[in-house]
Amino acid sequence: MKYFLIAGDASGDLHAANLMVALHEKDPQALFVGLGGDKMRAQGCHLYVDYREMAYMGVVAVFKNLGKIKRNFQIAQETLLQEQPDVLILIDYPSFNLKIAKYCKKHLPKTKIIYYIPPKIWAWKEWRVHEIARYCDRILGIFPFEPAFYAKHGYKCQYVGNPTADSIQSWRLEAKGNEAKGKETIAILPGSRKSEISKCLPTMLAAARNVAGERYRVVVTAAPGIDDTFYVPYLQGEELTRDTYSLLNQAHAAVVNSGTATLETALIGCPQTAVYHVAGSKYLEKLLKPIVFKIKYFTLVNIIPNKEVIQELVASRFTQENIEKELGRLVSDEDYRAKMIREYDALWQILGEKSAAKSAAEVIVSLR
Repeated sequence: MKYFLIAGDASGDLHAANLMVALHEKDPQALFVGLGGDKMRAQGCHLYVDYREMAYMGVVAVFKNLGKIKRNFQIAQETLLQEQPDVLILIDYPSFNLKIAKYCKKHLPKTKIIYYIPPKIWAWKEWRVHEIARYCDRILGIFPFEPAFYAKHGYKCQYVGNPTADSIQSWRLEAKGNEAKGKETIAILPGSRKSEISKCLPTMLAAARNVAGERYRVVVTAAPGIDDTFYVPYLQGEELTRDTYSLLNQAHAAVVNSGTATLETALIGCPQTAVYHVAGSKYLEKLLKPIVFKIKYFTLVNIIPNKEVIQELVASRFTQENIEKELGRLVSDEDYRAKMIREYDALWQILGEKSAAKSAAEVIVSLR
């Protein structure tokens, strides 16, 4: 079969590439085309647009790049009609992918549409559930609570496993016996986009320096697609690495910008606090949270078990003082650390052992 995949960021590129590997095992004659990144290309996908030409965040960035966004959408439409795929696979990226799903449903009615890693509409924009269900033939969720969420609205979603857990398991097998050693470390994970890094990293580093003293080294992770030179103005002797999993595996504690990285940190077993900067946070938090956000917690580590496992220093709580206080506890309070790690172990139990990519591939190939 011919598969058309669309991933709009580095994470989607990785998960799409892993899915391609699993699809090829089930369907050796598989052909892959789409929009994505280097990891998809390495697995044999012919790319019409690189995701780095698609990933624009924030009102200003979107406005400045409206022409490119429109052109990317036109390319996706044209290549869908040109390629006539058997299956269209959408990976997250809802603002773009839902428009493409609607277009495909209308112009290529024989093409099966799969949403693998659907958007987190259970957190916000819940109304999108109807749009997703209307245009997609299968919804393959990556969190165990998603089937119940869709069922509440009268729709079906299948839990196929969690790709982040898959990535951690694969890394552990490859790294076994070869873990990094060295001075006790505090890890700083400032995010994957320049805008959030520039807003969060200075405060994260200031707090970490005060806690680290002479005992700990502070190491910052660099995001895919962002050059090392971008980080230089923020550093004062701290190291920079792109091997995030190895860093977390040896780190004593971590300060993590809220997102998938908090789940990665938990599944590797590193005690952490999550942070996130919101402009005008004190007022926006009170005004928007009850309207926009439908959940109690911000981070996946707390959302999945529906309880507080890690501290969320988000919006008005994002201050150097609060980060220092929590980080100090993380590096010194052994009972606190042990309790957090026990909760991490429970996360593994909730997510289960099934491979997301392999389970998703089974569902997709069965459609032929």
